[in-house]
Amino acid sequence: MPELIAKSALAGHAPLTLAETTLAEAPVTVMTSIAPFPGTIEAVNARLAPLGVSFPAPGRQSTGPAARLVWTGRDQAFLVGAPAPDLTGLAATTDQSDGWATLTLAGPLAGDTLARLIPLDLRDAAFPVGHTARTGLNHMSAILSRSGPAAWEIMVFRSMARTAWHELAEALEMQAARLNALA
Repeated sequence: MPELIAKSALAGHAPLTLAETTLAEAPVTVMTSIAPFPGTIEAVNARLAPLGVSFPAPGRQSTGPAARLVWTGRDQAFLVGAPAPDLTGLAATTDQSDGWATLTLAGPLAGDTLARLIPLDLRDAAFPVGHTARTGLNHMSAILSRSGPAAWEIMVFRSMARTAWHELAEALEMQAARLNALA
């Protein structure tokens, strides 16, 4: 049987930095969807406790030392960065590692770049660090997380990774050109 090797969805795309803002692909990591069965959230949280995370509230994420649990929809979250504990009988779990690609956008133009493509209020007061939303990225479905004051994580279906890169790179180029024109 052939041995499969995890590969980047964006092989050949080096990080793009313009006006001190960088678009990059995050490393491929383990990602598991967790959907607790009704009435099992406390037991699920007990099994997640050794990872330092608990099931997040809608629009939030829980971050531990080695893993994050990112809200992705009603009664569903993605455990990112660590294998899922045994949740048999407590939750439906599915490996999502090969189905998603993660891009990062960080720097002073990150918020303005995303505002061109995402129909949400991304200002600090409306979407602070630690918030997450399932939203559209232009014409694609995405999971957007605020990871820092000027840093974002964008998860898209692996099949849309190159399109998402193109859209984000083009929007970043426009923002950088606008900044240069004003200087």
